[in-house]
Amino acid sequence: QVQLVESGGGLVQAGGSLRLSCAASGRTVSSYAMGWFRQAPGKEREFLATISARDAITHYADSVKGRFTISRDNAKNTVYLQMNSLKPEDTAVYYCAAKVGVYYNVYIDGKTYDFWGQGTQVTVSS
Repeated sequence: QVQLVESGGGLVQAGGSLRLSCAASGRTVSSYAMGWFRQAPGKEREFLATISARDAITHYADSVKGRFTISRDNAKNTVYLQMNSLKPEDTAVYYCAAKVGVYYNVYIDGKTYDFWGQGTQVTVSS
């Protein structure tokens, strides 16, 4: 089992930045693909970014490309999401997830992920 705990959320003004962290425990996630998703009230869960287990191959949703950056530190068993140029429409609960898969693949379908964190709230004021 893998436990994931997100942190770093909060209230920020439009145009500001936040860095979310996702700390894993229970098992090393160095062999897992990792992803970030979000869900706003009344909306479906949305894929944001994913990073492969090997070679740090990344893929982003168009809505965050150029503003958000996913990275991982396997030595710390932690994945990050750097969020810049935040907009009010980025307000949501942000979740990280882990997936056992092919080492060099990225995965955008949340239904295929194996483990999820509890989420952290990000609120962007205008």
